[in-house]
Amino acid sequence: MYEMLQIYWWIVVSLLGGLLVFMMFVQGGQTLLECVTKNELEKDMIINSVGKKWELTFTTLVMFGGACFAAFPLFYATSFGGAYWVWLAILFCFIIQAVAYEYRKKPDNFLGQKTYEVFLFINGSLGVVLIGVAVSTFFSGSEFLLNEHNFVEWKSPFRGLEALANPLNYLLGIALFFQARVGGNLYLINNIDDSELRAKFRASLKKNAMFFVPFLVAFLLWIVLKDGYHVGDGGVVEMLKHKYLLNLLQMPLVFLMLLCGVVLALFGIYKGAFTASIKGIFPYGVGVVLVVMSVFLVVGLNDTAFYPSFYDLQSSLTIKNASSSLYTLKVMAFVSLLVPFVLAYIVYVWRLMDKRKLSADEVENDEHIY
Repeated sequence: MYEMLQIYWWIVVSLLGGLLVFMMFVQGGQTLLECVTKNELEKDMIINSVGKKWELTFTTLVMFGGACFAAFPLFYATSFGGAYWVWLAILFCFIIQAVAYEYRKKPDNFLGQKTYEVFLFINGSLGVVLIGVAVSTFFSGSEFLLNEHNFVEWKSPFRGLEALANPLNYLLGIALFFQARVGGNLYLINNIDDSELRAKFRASLKKNAMFFVPFLVAFLLWIVLKDGYHVGDGGVVEMLKHKYLLNLLQMPLVFLMLLCGVVLALFGIYKGAFTASIKGIFPYGVGVVLVVMSVFLVVGLNDTAFYPSFYDLQSSLTIKNASSSLYTLKVMAFVSLLVPFVLAYIVYVWRLMDKRKLSADEVENDEHIY
């Protein structure tokens, strides 16, 4: 029962991680301002289009962190309490995003409109890359020690920023950056009713997909070819050759999920880039969620340490030694039954907000634009 609940909550965390990565199309859209616009009106159209969804991205990030805290508190305490500089940097990137949407068009703001647009670009670039680098440490490992009281002792003075020194961690960070831009283009194609802008988004989609796909493939090749952190008999953590590849082969449903996700994501890109369809965002979004979920499941299930320590292997965290008590997981499992209703509400609100596509006239006549 206890083990099943631990697996269940890791699946929930994986799903939230997938939804968060998909929702990063907001961040991706923010980085397109200087690439595809020729005047202030087009810039306002992009910002108001993604601006309707930025709070959903932030909410998903909070839900992801909350699920980690409730279900796997030792991971939350170790990562957020030890590698706090990288998480503070990520949080800062999201704070300035909120500030930018609030004050960009306010009259007489002393920083100026351009400054807030730079804030949006920082959130969509640095914030996204840092999240990718932080998640990459699930595979590359971190430099920490858990003492006999389970208190974390971070062995690097950089407190998480040392992950930036590992070039392989950037594979996922850069892949997420271009993934967000691909998603941003697909979303804007769907949401903005302007033929000229849609043509620009399709051209931008092709360019960003040319970078996203190779970096995603490189990241997947890295994890399936590298040695992984295997939990053996008695909970002893040891290095195992091609651990993550073995996980995929030994969990065929996860392998199928990964393949389906890649195919759906590529299909969504194809629809957006090479057809007149405006609905490429939907198969692409499902594909992204499936790919991210499969990556989380590969690193957390099948006797694998999902937050490894290369300083001390036995300090590595697994879903067994990092989880909450049986009682806590059981109570939260009942609460989680409300999640489908929350997701249904989000879908309903999304459809309601996007029932009428954003147009130039709407932005020009709207006094409450971002």
